[in-house]
Amino acid sequence: MPTMTESSFYPISLDEIETKVARKNGRRNGWSSNGGYQFSLPLGQCLDNVKEIVNEFGERITRVDGDIPADLSVNDGDRFLFISYDQSALTHGLHRYPAKFFPELPRWLVKRYSNENDLVLDPFSGSGTTNIEALLLRRHSVGIDVDPFSRFLSKVKATPLDESELKSTQERLLRFMVNYQPSKVFESDIPCFPYRDNWFNREIILEVAYLKKTIEALDASNDVKDFFKICLSSIIRAVSNADDNCTRTVIRKKLNKRVYPSDALKRFAEVVLFNVPKMIEFSQRCLRNVAAIFPEDMDARSIRYEEENFDLAVTSPPYANAVDYPRTHQLESYWSGLANGSLTPLKKKHVGTESVSSNEYKQLHKIGIDDADIVISEIFEKDPRRAYIAFKYLDDMRKNLTEAYRVLKTGARYIIVVGNNRIRGELFENWKYIMELAKGVGFELETYFASEIIKYFIKVPREERINTDWILVLRK
Repeated sequence: MPTMTESSFYPISLDEIETKVARKNGRRNGWSSNGGYQFSLPLGQCLDNVKEIVNEFGERITRVDGDIPADLSVNDGDRFLFISYDQSALTHGLHRYPAKFFPELPRWLVKRYSNENDLVLDPFSGSGTTNIEALLLRRHSVGIDVDPFSRFLSKVKATPLDESELKSTQERLLRFMVNYQPSKVFESDIPCFPYRDNWFNREIILEVAYLKKTIEALDASNDVKDFFKICLSSIIRAVSNADDNCTRTVIRKKLNKRVYPSDALKRFAEVVLFNVPKMIEFSQRCLRNVAAIFPEDMDARSIRYEEENFDLAVTSPPYANAVDYPRTHQLESYWSGLANGSLTPLKKKHVGTESVSSNEYKQLHKIGIDDADIVISEIFEKDPRRAYIAFKYLDDMRKNLTEAYRVLKTGARYIIVVGNNRIRGELFENWKYIMELAKGVGFELETYFASEIIKYFIKVPREERINTDWILVLRK
């Protein structure tokens, strides 16, 4: 028997939703809630606004608004403040993802260090920002990530779609949504996963299951259906009982979060109406003979390509003690069918993971870099587990550097964007340690420079500032 709620019909007004989306689109050129401009300029347009500024600590910083000029002068140790305008442009904003590249940076690096039809690698592809930018710049690319949700999201964001099929499928899908009734959902339509009924109210479970079932039954190509699956995934956190603004998926009763019947249906319709035009514009900008691929059987530490294969590699690896990506996206992964039980096996695969066994950190491990080993030893005195996590992170990064060196062509560059963090109060300077590891593998350090994180700019004393990304340009 189908499951039922007290109300068997939800009146959904597409006219009201379309009006709401139109208002949201009208605000795209203004200041966004996350502290940055959105869509103020056409994608890739240069403001010709490069100027030197001095902060209150007397540091000279080059500020660049919008697209970064390909010939921007860069010297060792230079500091830049890049103001991004494209974080939600085209398909970049289809789904929330923590610690994303801002598009202007990989766009600049790909443009500066490669040519059209070259092959670009991102061994920690995350949500696919580098691959999207490479595609738009007419470079082929490969994105590698151990996380299946990341691969799925990246593939959708980097796959151009046929406009007529996308529009006609959207029309059918929204028509089905308006005709939703709880009686159309059966228990067999609802996925089983840990604590499902705590994460979601019953009405929301039925709505999401109905949308998922409807998308899967569409008479459309798999690529188009995958796009709408990502649209559905993008609302999962918002309609759950979990905190919307935490990288961990947790329920905080003090927030008193309210989710109401029909919220999933309305939010899904909004997202579809907002994202379909973005996908259409992205697809129009892409050449169909240039591709981005995301292999399922690879790892940043095991890149299964021949030697001397790639013309450029650009990446932003996780930090030690990193974001727990499987936990961040656990609800989305469960509803997408990419996970159904314990996430621990997947967590153990991630570089920077905190999922380690007690027998691994009983003894102090050293990486062989004096500065790093001093810090690891100091962490060990306070917390042996965290010390091992720090060591393992650097050991994994050495494996990645070794693989990247092997698959890059002679003379090609590996560009790594990485910041620092604190572990048990100790400053862990990732970029400096990775720089030394790279030299040990055989790379030459061509240059290095800093990209300030805007929300911390000028607010933190220099000796405490750890929210700066460092860009290492390594050459084989």
